[in-house]
Amino acid sequence: MTTSLTRHRALGCAVLTVSLACLTTACSHADSTSPATGSSGSGGTYAVWDPYPQFDDSSDWVKLLTKCGTDAGVAVKRTGYDTTDLTNKALLAAQQGTSPDLLIVDNPVISTLAEAGVLTTTGDIKLDTSGIEPNLLAAGQLDGKTYGVPIGANTLALYYNKKVLSAAKVDPATIKDWTSLTAALAKVKATGKKGITFSAIGTEEGSFQFLPWFWGSGADLTQLDSAQGVAALTLWTDWLKQGYAPNSVINNTQTTSWQEFATGNVAFSENGTWQLANAGKTGFDWGIIPIPSQAGGVAPAPTGGEFVTAPVQKDTGRYAATEKIIGCLTNADNALTTDTTLSYVAATEAVQQKQVAANPDLKVWVEAVKAAKGRTSDNLGTKYPRISEPMWTAFQSALSGGKSPKDALTAAQSTAAAAIK
Repeated sequence: MTTSLTRHRALGCAVLTVSLACLTTACSHADSTSPATGSSGSGGTYAVWDPYPQFDDSSDWVKLLTKCGTDAGVAVKRTGYDTTDLTNKALLAAQQGTSPDLLIVDNPVISTLAEAGVLTTTGDIKLDTSGIEPNLLAAGQLDGKTYGVPIGANTLALYYNKKVLSAAKVDPATIKDWTSLTAALAKVKATGKKGITFSAIGTEEGSFQFLPWFWGSGADLTQLDSAQGVAALTLWTDWLKQGYAPNSVINNTQTTSWQEFATGNVAFSENGTWQLANAGKTGFDWGIIPIPSQAGGVAPAPTGGEFVTAPVQKDTGRYAATEKIIGCLTNADNALTTDTTLSYVAATEAVQQKQVAANPDLKVWVEAVKAAKGRTSDNLGTKYPRISEPMWTAFQSALSGGKSPKDALTAAQSTAAAAIK
């Protein structure tokens, strides 16, 4: 049980950590205006903070929030923030006692907010999570407790250029493991094209793209330098050495990686559901296959996407209306509309089936999401960022030729182990 004193100490440390991080990420500071009025869940105004500043009051998303508030008997005041800014604002608001009633945040942030005592558990607000896919829900779990529910998920797969593969006499249906994929890349190179592009930039974006290969080898984040982990990094470095992937992957973001694929000169692009609309604008025929594991089957790719959470309130009577709003946002009919708007795969199988029926291109994405896992899963929680940074440092070093995959990951493991003691 967390006491008021320890909760405030945790919050203070978390706010200090995020504030120091803001020195290098240009975060802005939260104001002290209380976002919520009314009490005990009877009428009043309920504040919702989300990371979708691109949506204004005329959008389907904001209209849904308003409707869900009305159905719960309250008014909703919604504010959209930049994703990076939102975490800092949430921590400061909790310290000041001005937390919103609903907070929608990127799933890796859940453990940070939960550890700081900012969030209620789903048990606290009596929120039913029984229909949600367990692997997606796991991203919001810490020490056996669940904090919020996923509003949807995205993940990674391999887009492919049908014309490039046809010219190389490669049938994408035959790609089931690393060996068959690498053989396909060799055939593509022989035609004068590049085999694959991805993002290996030295940020969390690069780690996000490395994880399907790392996890697909059977490696575990608590042991970066295992034989399996070394095999995953060797796969990437060998692709560069053989000319199957361009050297630009070292600096590629997921956006610039996609731009390389969109030129029509690359067979495969590791990217996400968010590129579906852009795929239709490339001017060439394309398809999608799951990222294969080393020994065959679908690799566990990391889940992206946000969780709907309920921050701690002094007036616990407000939770009843909060539960109703969250239930409304995530019910089957509304989730279908929301996830289509946000380019997400739904968090429940029933809605996933509806999505595939409406758009067959989502079938592969549903398959990928079912195999996916949260970056903070396995009870890593706030340890994950302290593992991820050494990991991206390692693949940057290996891809640039500074160290062998084994030496790079050995150094990374040493750094990570010291950081998570």
